[in-house]
Amino acid sequence: MSSTAVNVVLVHGAFVDGSGWQGVYDLLTRDGYRVSVAQNPTLTLEGDAQAVRQILDLQDGPTVLVGHSYGGSVISEAGTHPRVSALVYVTAFMPDKGESVQTLLADPPPGTPAPPIVPVGDGFLVIDRDKFHGAFAGDLPEGLAAFMADSQVPWGVGAAGGLVTEPAWRAKPTWFLVATHDQTIPPPLQRAMAERAGATVTDAAGSHAVYISQPQAVAEVIKQAAAAG
Repeated sequence: MSSTAVNVVLVHGAFVDGSGWQGVYDLLTRDGYRVSVAQNPTLTLEGDAQAVRQILDLQDGPTVLVGHSYGGSVISEAGTHPRVSALVYVTAFMPDKGESVQTLLADPPPGTPAPPIVPVGDGFLVIDRDKFHGAFAGDLPEGLAAFMADSQVPWGVGAAGGLVTEPAWRAKPTWFLVATHDQTIPPPLQRAMAERAGATVTDAAGSHAVYISQPQAVAEVIKQAAAAG
């Protein structure tokens, strides 16, 4: 393996935990990469960014930082860490300075569905259970999607509304995997964010859960970033 970076840190998004990365983890570790998986509280953006920085502090060399969905906000905030050599956004949000997930979703592209995110009280959000399969995991088996819907980690409004201070993608090489069948982050919004960042873009015909349904496609983009970073 002739890559500049052999360390990879995987950052999950809202409503899920780091276990969804197992397929990507298995492929990367098989090929010799050293992979760490963040477990974010998803209460506040700064808290999640600090949790990722703690993992980055432990890396012994250049590191590819990967974020899925809301995890893109987290890596945008934490990715200024000096260990980070490249960023990979997997159907993820890429807020600019002063933006949040909420601001990016406030004005969706025309004709695109709004994700069925609903409040559950005390400042937390979830995806409507009955709409979870179609909105988040359309290319996963029904049973797995039902389990994910029932095991959701409520997302704090402080994380959803957390403003990025200095977006790492403005200073670090960046890759973006667009999930063309995503019903949570509209593909036109994904492309607009990737274009704004000057990211290297790859398409995959997957749902918002493409990191689970197509781990090989995700791992290939991460390897590209590792080799070029």
